Amino acid sequence: MDRTAVVIGAGIGGLSVAVGLLRKGWHVTVLERVATFRPVGAGLVLQANGLRCLDTLGLGAAVRDLGRADMSGGTRRPDGRWLARIGAGEMEHLLGIAAVGVHRATLHEILLGALPEGAVVTGAEVSAVTADGDVTYRSRDGLVRIRADLVVGADGIHSTVRRLLWPDAAGPVRVGVTAWRGVTPSWGKDLVVAITWDRGAEFGMVPLVDGRVYWFAAVNTAPTHPDVDELTQVHARFGSWHDPIPALIGATDTVLRDELACLDEPLPSYVKGRVVLLGDAAHAMTPNLGQGANQALEDAVVLAAVADRPDGLVAYDRQRRPRSQQVAKASRVMGRLGQQLHNPVAVATRNIIMRVTPPRLALRSMARYTDWRPPSLE
Repeated sequence: MDRTAVVIGAGIGGLSVAVGLLRKGWHVTVLERVATFRPVGAGLVLQANGLRCLDTLGLGAAVRDLGRADMSGGTRRPDGRWLARIGAGEMEHLLGIAAVGVHRATLHEILLGALPEGAVVTGAEVSAVTADGDVTYRSRDGLVRIRADLVVGADGIHSTVRRLLWPDAAGPVRVGVTAWRGVTPSWGKDLVVAITWDRGAEFGMVPLVDGRVYWFAAVNTAPTHPDVDELTQVHARFGSWHDPIPALIGATDTVLRDELACLDEPLPSYVKGRVVLLGDAAHAMTPNLGQGANQALEDAVVLAAVADRPDGLVAYDRQRRPRSQQVAKASRVMGRLGQQLHNPVAVATRNIIMRVTPPRLALRSMARYTDWRPPSLE
């Protein structure tokens, strides 16, 4: 008898678990509330753990075939002085695999292309979910009710599934940071990846595999100026920083603005009956470690690997909850020590520590989050 799964949410995590479950012989339906997919979002960094997950899903080569970005870099001050540098290939030498910058829309397209026609139902607004696997959603044809052996809540930080089945769980909290994200057209100049820290502000840049550059800027919560466009606001705050920051901002047409939020209170379980939470629905984290999408990919591969076992959902929760919550906590701490730090004495102390810490030691501390290997789906 066919095993059936309903995945609620067609983001990176939802599509990845759908691909994995299909590889394991499940019949999968993905429900997505938007009516039409558009190239939304900005860039993300697929670190070693995320790339290994895509390899397990059979999609790693599709990302690498787009090209290879030089991910060397480090941390700087606004005047350009280096606090720490990581040479090209050092992370790859340590982990055996290089990180890759990719536009979120590009990865989304690759994942969609791995699913059969009809697997994704768009314009599906989920209104009810039960722990027994019943899902009700509204479509163009009215209310539809389906029942599945497995329901995956992959519907993001404002998850409907979490709200319905984990009603006592705390919702997202703002972390006091305003962030802007942009992607340039193809960038023909040399670029060294860097995160630049100031008091209560940061700017980062990542070359994407298709030749564009993804950049992000963040400040401790900024006032809203509805009469001033976002690019102007970013340029006013960061336009005097070291090259090529002003040029990157100037080359960008559209900027996305967010008030960063996360799930600060860890869930006691990611499982309720036949329903599991995955990705941001389970452990939305700040972007300071660049692990959000990578952790969603880990969730997806682990769930696909164990879902057909009698104890599969218990095993998923046991494997994924401690690790993902540890990464989320570490990312929150990194934000407080990095971009959010405002006291001048504390900032000066942090900068001294960074300058005297050997790069290989810093890399090893990061490797605890990225040096993870997924289970096989065979």
